[in-house]
Amino acid sequence: MNKLSQTWIIIFGGSAIWFIGRPEQWACYGYVFGLISQPAWFYTSLRHRQFGIFLLSLFYTYSWCQGVYFHIIKGL
Repeated sequence: MNKLSQTWIIIFGGSAIWFIGRPEQWACYGYVFGLISQPAWFYTSLRHRQFGIFLLSLFYTYSWCQGVYFHIIKGL
C-alpha cells in the first residue's frame, strides 16, 4: 500500500503543481488534481505517524478547495 500511496502522490500531486503553473485556461484543473492527491497524503502521514505533515495536509486540502471554488465553481 505504501508504494501505491507514493505513486498516487507523485502522479496527482506533481500534476497539480504542473497544471497550476501553466498559463492556459485549463490550469485551474490543477486544484482538482491537488484534491485528488490528498487522501494519499493523509494515509501516508497517519501510517508513519507524521502528525505535522498530517496537519499541513489539512491546510493543503483547505487551500485546494479554495482553488476549486474560486477558479472553477465561481468561474462558471
